Amino acid sequence: MINIDELKFDEKGLIPAVVVDSITKEVLTVAYMNKESLQISMEKGLTCFYSRSRQELWLKGETSGNYQHIVSITADCDNDALVVVVEKDGPACHTGTSSCFTRPVYQSPELHEFTLQGLYDLLVGRKNDRPEGSYTTYLFDKGIDKILKKVGEECTEVIIAGKADDKAETIYEIADLAYHVMVLMVQMGISVEEIHRELASRHIIDHKVKQEKMTQ
Repeated sequence: MINIDELKFDEKGLIPAVVVDSITKEVLTVAYMNKESLQISMEKGLTCFYSRSRQELWLKGETSGNYQHIVSITADCDNDALVVVVEKDGPACHTGTSSCFTRPVYQSPELHEFTLQGLYDLLVGRKNDRPEGSYTTYLFDKGIDKILKKVGEECTEVIIAGKADDKAETIYEIADLAYHVMVLMVQMGISVEEIHRELASRHIIDHKVKQEKMTQ
């Protein structure tokens, strides 16, 4: 851990802070902190910024309720910029959107960004709109029994591929399984965030168990 005094604030006493969602890894906003707002952020575990337009400190969520709970703060190699990873209570942008970054400027025709949250959102759209000819629509139309049957079938395919020690086939089957599990999640109203929190809680428990074993 570096000391706050090692950070390089600019001539106005500010340092840029890139705020990132801990679950989706989405960039939520870019704001500024001074030494005082950074100290408050660390003490409260909530993002506190310095408004350049109002020239005052502001605790994110104080009026809207959309607090940002800090997971970590990391400085770059020059100590003159910060990445703040957070768990958010609501939209990051004052316009009501999840992120402040919603206006595309360029998209590569060959390269495409993929996230589990993006896939989940796509599946929610399929469930709501039910476009004809979509396999996902077919699953939602058939309902929970069909979805569960497919999850079971894909589990079996993963086991078969893994037992055969076929890495490429196992990757393919795990992807199939992940897709059908996410269809099940959408059907049952289970969010990616809920799964993330459950896995995170197990990681903490596992870490504690390992520490206990090492001290015995």
